[in-house]
Formats: sequence, structure tokens, C-alpha cells
Amino acid sequence: MSATNTAVSPPVATPIPEGPCGDDDCGIRDVLDRIGDKWTVLVVVELAKGVRRFRELERAIPGISQRMLTVTTKRLWRDGLVERTVHPTIPPQVEYRLTATGRSLAGVVEGLADWSREHKDAIATARAHWDAEQESASPTGT
Repeated sequence: MSATNTAVSPPVATPIPEGPCGDDDCGIRDVLDRIGDKWTVLVVVELAKGVRRFRELERAIPGISQRMLTVTTKRLWRDGLVERTVHPTIPPQVEYRLTATGRSLAGVVEGLADWSREHKDAIATARAHWDAEQESASPTGT
């Protein structure tokens, strides 16, 4: 560049890479946030069977704590996937059911569960094969 040329070159336009939805925001990150949580999937699967009270959900989902079930159902309720009905009894009885949107998600989740069942053995075999290859390739065996 000469002492008299002080012009700045315009920036070169770089194309923006397209994401999984093309160039629009299809909301996939929000959906993955929700279904990426194992408790959400298990609650949706259980509610796909029908209306459940809170304690019924808690008993049907091994390992879920009362707090995690509360957090999960609130998130699903907020996202419009679950309806929550409180009956004015003592103690209050709370029931949960999937909304139409929640039922459509349940269909997708059930498809994923079917796929998982169908490919479970193949995935386990592939993992064992990969682990064995990695162990034999490692100079120390670790």
C-alpha cells in the first residue's frame, strides 16, 4: 500500500452456511432442548398412554425425583405439550394429559423408541468393536 492510498477495501461477503432448516429458524434447537432431556421423553411416553395424576407419573417413571417431575411437567406445560388440571380436593389432585401438539410429539418419540429397539443390538456390537479396536491401537492399552 502506498503512502497516498489510504482507502480500505470493502469486506468480502462470506456466504452464511445453512443450518438444518435452511436459512430460516425452524425452532429445532428449542425442540432438541426439550426432547434431549431424558425425563421429558419418559413423561411424554407415559402420558401417551392417557391421563395421569402426578403420583401415577412418579411411580411409572423409575428414578425420577419429585423435583425433576415437577420441573419436567412445568416445562412441558409451558411449551403447550401438556395440559395440567387441578381438582379442588384436599389434598389437591393434579392430572396431566398431552395436548394435540404433545400427542404429535409422542408419535415421533414412539418412532424413535421403535428405531432404538430395532437397532439396539447393532449399536452395542458396533460399540464393542470400536472399543476393542481403540484398545488394541493404544500403545499402553488404556
